[in-house]
Amino acid sequence: MVPITNPPPDKPVEGKPVEGKPVEPVEVELAEALPTPQAKPLARVTKLALRIVPLVLLVAAVFVLRREFKGLSWDAVGKAMDGWGHLAIIAALVLAVLSFLLMGVVEWLGLRWAGAKLPWGVAVAGSFLAGAIGHAIGANLLVAGAVRARLYDRYGVTLTQVAVTTLFNGMSFAVGLGALGGGGLLLASQAELAATAIPVSLARSAGAVLLAGSLGWVLLCMVRRRPLSAFGRSLTLPAGRDAVLQLIIGVADNGIAAGIVWVLLPHGTTSYASFVGAYAVACVAGLISSVPGGAGVFESAISTLLPKAEAAPLAAAFLGYRLAYYLLPLIIASAALFGDTLLERLRKR
Repeated sequence: MVPITNPPPDKPVEGKPVEGKPVEPVEVELAEALPTPQAKPLARVTKLALRIVPLVLLVAAVFVLRREFKGLSWDAVGKAMDGWGHLAIIAALVLAVLSFLLMGVVEWLGLRWAGAKLPWGVAVAGSFLAGAIGHAIGANLLVAGAVRARLYDRYGVTLTQVAVTTLFNGMSFAVGLGALGGGGLLLASQAELAATAIPVSLARSAGAVLLAGSLGWVLLCMVRRRPLSAFGRSLTLPAGRDAVLQLIIGVADNGIAAGIVWVLLPHGTTSYASFVGAYAVACVAGLISSVPGGAGVFESAISTLLPKAEAAPLAAAFLGYRLAYYLLPLIIASAALFGDTLLERLRKR
């Protein structure tokens, strides 16, 4: 079930709003597409691939990390962490808070798109709990959706609206990451790219494709108002204004998250423009791996793409990133969710 445009009774034109009248999303039950006999072999191959690819990526990540950090001592990592300074630590924590606040803005927009008008504070809290737990545990869409369903049920938000909100968040992250990574690869100079393992021609081509994909999504939302239909399902795209906000907030959010690692690296390790290109590739690899938080896969990808970075400071930056963006939010979110559950039980007594 997904939101579609509900035409006013006085002018039932499918997919087009009546001028001067607001259009509210409604829920429509969509029939499941019946699999054809030809689709069964493809489905089996796809399911097998989805099981094999994460394992291959995880094994490759372990191999790369062992090679990159071979002989690295905890003393060296500790010295690198001592070299951060108070400003870098504060900056990393502030950036993590800003990132979660931006996720809350996207959550609020997604809920409105799904037809659930919740207060701003509730949306921010729900986004933080869903994001913090989903990022750390893995299977982000499923886990975050389950947390949202648990929190928003008391406000009358349906499972369909939860699924639509989760989809909206996912698209915001995707277009933001694509635009940020693509822009970074296009704007980085040849000298800056030389500090990475990304060939200049590949960086420019990949950057153009990523940026075009993100801008293409916004353009599609602007020009197409009829629902998209595929495999027996239908989806009405966000309005052009919402798609632009997805792009802007998604770029800012991913840029801030990348900044958490970057500010913890020694000065001069790599430029921010070239780093975000490597960060985007590493994020995609981590998502494909299905490993909780992309742990290991994310680090190995960045280590490979930044071969000139010293091992100890890089490992320290990874550790600081995990602490500020994963572990600390997970502890806070888990405590808040436990407290909320306890209060709910006390109210029912």
